[in-house]
Amino acid sequence: MSHKCKVTQFMKILPGLGGEELYRMALMMHQTFSSSCPLFFRKPHFSKTLIRVSATPSHPVPTPPSHSSSPIFLPFLQEQEPTPQHQVQQKEEDEDPNDPILRFFKSRTSTQDPRFESKLSLQKNRRTSWRLASATDPESEAEFDVEEEKEQVVLDPSTSLQGVSGEILHFARNLPENSTLGEVLGPYVGRVGERECVEVLDLMCKEGLVMGCLYFFEWMRLQEPSLVTARACSLLFPMLGTAGMGDEVMILLRNLPKTRQFRDVRVYNASISSLSSCGRYDDAWKVYEEMERNNIHPDHVTCSIMVTVMRKDGHSAKDAWEFFQRMNRKGVEWSSEVLGALLKSFCDEGLKKEALIILSEMEKKGISSNAIVYNTLMDAYSKSNHVEEAEGLFGEMKAKGVKPTSATYNILMDAYSRRMQPRIIEDLLLEMQERGLEPNVKSYTCLISAYGRQKKMSEMAANAFLRMKKAGIRPTSHSYTDLIHAYSISGWHEKAYSAFENMKREGIKPSIETYTALLDAFRRAGDTQILGKIWKLMLSDKIEGTRVTFNILLDGFAKQGHYMEARDVVFEFGKIGFQPTVMTYNMLMNAYARGGQHSRLPQLLKEMMSLNLNPDSITYSTMIYAYVRVRDFKRAFFYHKQMVKSGQIPDSQSYQKLRSILDVKAATKNRRDKSAILGIINSNMGLLKPKKGKKDEFWKNKKKQKRICSFA
Repeated sequence: MSHKCKVTQFMKILPGLGGEELYRMALMMHQTFSSSCPLFFRKPHFSKTLIRVSATPSHPVPTPPSHSSSPIFLPFLQEQEPTPQHQVQQKEEDEDPNDPILRFFKSRTSTQDPRFESKLSLQKNRRTSWRLASATDPESEAEFDVEEEKEQVVLDPSTSLQGVSGEILHFARNLPENSTLGEVLGPYVGRVGERECVEVLDLMCKEGLVMGCLYFFEWMRLQEPSLVTARACSLLFPMLGTAGMGDEVMILLRNLPKTRQFRDVRVYNASISSLSSCGRYDDAWKVYEEMERNNIHPDHVTCSIMVTVMRKDGHSAKDAWEFFQRMNRKGVEWSSEVLGALLKSFCDEGLKKEALIILSEMEKKGISSNAIVYNTLMDAYSKSNHVEEAEGLFGEMKAKGVKPTSATYNILMDAYSRRMQPRIIEDLLLEMQERGLEPNVKSYTCLISAYGRQKKMSEMAANAFLRMKKAGIRPTSHSYTDLIHAYSISGWHEKAYSAFENMKREGIKPSIETYTALLDAFRRAGDTQILGKIWKLMLSDKIEGTRVTFNILLDGFAKQGHYMEARDVVFEFGKIGFQPTVMTYNMLMNAYARGGQHSRLPQLLKEMMSLNLNPDSITYSTMIYAYVRVRDFKRAFFYHKQMVKSGQIPDSQSYQKLRSILDVKAATKNRRDKSAILGIINSNMGLLKPKKGKKDEFWKNKKKQKRICSFA
């Protein structure tokens, strides 16, 4: 069916829909059309149509039934195309009747939204005139958290808290060396109650005194009667999980008294969450199974934590949905926490349409969305390069009264950073400040990256970095990496190395991305001496390189004629598991050909074959151009024949350029061959003209004598 028919059917069903379903349908229609016809929705104008539509239709419009076997689309987006009867039967057989997600989407009811929600419409894209640039930089980037940024409570060490709690906190801050907190709390036996212990433990957790919390909890347990409570466990366990102390969490959980007080769902939720934080997913499942054996009823927090554990442990979204249905049958209520965890599982697998449908269904059940939910959806769309849809969700978020957070703006900034559109990021920074949100290091890092990806914008990237430092924001390794990459693209390798030294001087540990960007700067400059120095420094810091680092080092040494160093790079990276690939040999061949070592190319080709690496079009093109450069057309035509025979033809533009060069040489060679062949034939048939006799040595004198005689 053509796009025009789809739009006609889309406009016919608009008057009978509520505002929320209008937005969902418009968003999904936009994505469908833009994927099949990229230029169709470059400037979306459907928001004006949605504004004119009334929520109360003048006459009832029946909702068209769903005919598709796929459960992932809304019923009014279904279009039945004529299909053969055997294909329909095959689709019905492929459906699993026990699929929980399929049952959910088939059981959905097409109920309309409340009237006031019909006023919500997709905000007109305020950036429709942008020139979208393709992001081609393979540099890895920092991932942005989609959860709300919690305010960090920073306590002044000079603050003196009154009472026993303040005295214990003072001891914890100024604990003598080679001593524990329990050793100095002898005078406080009998003077501290459960409430004071919880207060002290809470303050110590906020200040990050991990070992102090652990020793104080042990002192609480040794008192008679014990001062350990369920609230104290709920405070301590997440702190230990953040510090990666999963063994301590399991030991403390097993040693808790077997009383009713500690058979609390909050204690188990805290322990499961802490084990998930330090990557102990199997232990988290064991704690949950123990919770079920003890007949402790889970709540919505338990469900959200376990869904997150399943996602991190590699389970599919279908498994998470099945677990959620099982928890729902146990009486666990739907909540925004469960909604956020489920949507994250679906979005991580690229199931954004299904996530939107689940969000719509849960909103009909009265569960309101929060900033975390919208951040999750926006992050999924922005990472798949659907920035217009992310902007639409951002507009809906503000229209519903959900306040955007710093993470919300950072998600949009990261998307436009990959599109190399720094002007839009500047506008988002101003809008962010107008809403009372202060830009953080991630915000400025996006701006630095957007400027740094363009050759003539390196000075602007450096300016953005200075603005960040002037605002009192401490740079991270990602900030310095983007700055070094900006200098690298502009050919300022000395400034890149200066930024690297400033980074180490400030105590910021360089990451593998930082070293890779710095190596690329000196590869572009052709300075192999500093290139080797940076590589040795990276090895001394015990930072293992990646495949990108391997290729940069290999290309940097090989292009400058340092073939032995290039071979050393191949050997060293082979020891850590990076075996040579076709790209590796392509770079070596290119370097040998540029250095006049074309005689080594067949040897490299045989070496590739021995490693079961099949040459590609770049391999053959490199060899052909190398032999054309030295006018060895016989080998050039031979490897062109091999390239055609193996089916490794490059793209049309590259192959047209190659064929034009070879055709000229072939025509010249054919003319010479034709002349030689005709000469042989004429000689054999006696058709050659007889050659003139050889002139004697006196012919010049004979002419002169004739002239003299005639003059006389």
